[in-house]
Amino acid sequence: MPTDETQTPGTPAHDSYDTVIVGGGHNGLVAAAYLARAGQSVLVLERLGSTGGAAVSTRPFDGVEARLSRYSYLVSLLPQKIVRDLGLDFAVRKRTVSSYTPAVRGGRATGLLVGGDNTRASFAELTGGDREYEAWQRFYAMTQRVAERAFPTLTEPLPTRDGLRARIDDAEAWRTLFEEPIGVAVEERFTDDLVRGVVLTDALIGTFADAHDPSLLQNRCFLYHVIGGGTGDWDVPVGGMGALTDALAGAARAAGAEIRVLHEATRIETDGTHAEVTVRSPAGERVLGARKVLVNASPQALAALLGDEPPTRAEGAQLKVNMLLTRLPKLRDHSVDPRRAFAGTFHIAEGYGQLADAYREAAAGRLPAAPPSEIYCHSLTDPSILGPDLAARGFQTLTLFGLHTPARLFAADNEATRAALLKATLAQLDAHLEEPIADCLALDGNGEPCIEAKTPLDLEQDLRLPGGHIFHRDLSFPYATENTGRWGVETAHANVLLCGAGAVRGGGVSGVPGHNAAMAALGR
Repeated sequence: MPTDETQTPGTPAHDSYDTVIVGGGHNGLVAAAYLARAGQSVLVLERLGSTGGAAVSTRPFDGVEARLSRYSYLVSLLPQKIVRDLGLDFAVRKRTVSSYTPAVRGGRATGLLVGGDNTRASFAELTGGDREYEAWQRFYAMTQRVAERAFPTLTEPLPTRDGLRARIDDAEAWRTLFEEPIGVAVEERFTDDLVRGVVLTDALIGTFADAHDPSLLQNRCFLYHVIGGGTGDWDVPVGGMGALTDALAGAARAAGAEIRVLHEATRIETDGTHAEVTVRSPAGERVLGARKVLVNASPQALAALLGDEPPTRAEGAQLKVNMLLTRLPKLRDHSVDPRRAFAGTFHIAEGYGQLADAYREAAAGRLPAAPPSEIYCHSLTDPSILGPDLAARGFQTLTLFGLHTPARLFAADNEATRAALLKATLAQLDAHLEEPIADCLALDGNGEPCIEAKTPLDLEQDLRLPGGHIFHRDLSFPYATENTGRWGVETAHANVLLCGAGAVRGGGVSGVPGHNAAMAALGR
């Protein structure tokens, strides 16, 4: 959990501040650190008992010393610029394997292992030649060129569409990623159903869309998943995600920002130059003044605070499962060590056809018969999240992220639907194991299996994510459109800025909206 340093219910020291930040998630803390370092008086208001929002580490299992990244769990989009600017004591580690996807070919258990010296051989074994591997190399060489040119723009003023296109300077890449559905490229470049599915998954993380959706929502999701850090690598946060928000809270405090937990903003009134923020805390209700207000919450929450017309309601579409195991399960594919298979992203029921079937079933109002999901094992790369005794005994954590399960499916009975989905999801995993995953689960202090599942409705309840949407709303392309403003954080009110994941270039654990809101507030 966050360090005691962040646990400060307290009372705001002043009645007026240069900037009040509503919400102590990682983006709010980034903004607070930048603004306080610029000499502003800054107050962060957090309604929960600790900072961090979705980027936290907790001990979800009673009596078990395992600190899991309970909600968000990997880092790709956090610019090193922010880490350097704020002097953060925070590190990530590279995963030794990019992904493993089990399969059955000719009645034999096999799989595709991507990462390391055996990638070409793994492609050849699965597909019977080098064609798919060479197509893979060409495709991801293209996305890396885009990443190298697009990622640095995330912490600059928003480019125009034409400006970003000129910066990328690759007509084929622009057409593939920005103009035609990603399904077109997947089907033109790859022939193997399993390989196609592995490529497509990056377009569907937290996004409910078909490969050929004309809105290009899936393209927007894919883009953010392949440009992180200028490489597209997804890295493991050392110490868990809470290590990042602890470091950010420490940086904000060191710069002079005040952070108050158990303080909920309930109303913002502004004339465009001065704002008043109504705050509810254990001490009662209070009104604070501010020159500027930054809101690290969803656009829906922002509208409610201002009394504005609410935006279209967002809808999340994922299942998040945390597990603690006494050991990694044995695989039916004996050619790969489980420690390698689970070190990267372990794809389950994510063939191209399976993903299409799951989308159609969910769109029709049914749980997918074969729910697609992916797993990774944090503790293989960073065992520091486990207590010394658990680590010595070989315990491991598993994080599962399920796709194509929109919030609407849980509306009638969240608890029963969650249980049914979890059972079906684990059955898809078990199909590739020599032993049921249930046999590997550790027990908590009450003798219960160490497994928890969160639906979109659970995330809405826990974190006020609208409809459980992990990006607060549908992602946007990282360029300016009508009414986006200079930094993509501006609102209809001159002195109120949106610094949460719903900002343009928001989504994921990046700190980018926090950085950009701070730059906008400083007039840079």
